Amino acid sequence: MKLFNRFANFFLVILLVSLLGCASTATQEGTGEYVDDSVITTKVKAEIFQDDSLKSSEINVETFKGVVQLSGFVNSQADINRAVEVASSVKGVISVKNAMRVK
Repeated sequence: MKLFNRFANFFLVILLVSLLGCASTATQEGTGEYVDDSVITTKVKAEIFQDDSLKSSEINVETFKGVVQLSGFVNSQADINRAVEVASSVKGVISVKNAMRVK
């Protein structure tokens, strides 16, 4: 019985350490957040691609904890405004950081 308790405690510690490894910090997102951010990034890219006025190959999209960052070079300030508007409309986006520049 004593051996069983040691085994159970060992596996409980391993389980606890595994779960803590998936937790998020201020600078690193957890596994679930990473998956959520990947989905948001994909949705934003798809919406930008579907917009005829934007050249999606010139706009980079990154997401961290629901905050979308847009970067790249576009033709006009109107394109920047439109890209921010499109990104903001995607479900799950908390805020949009604009790092795009006009050519």
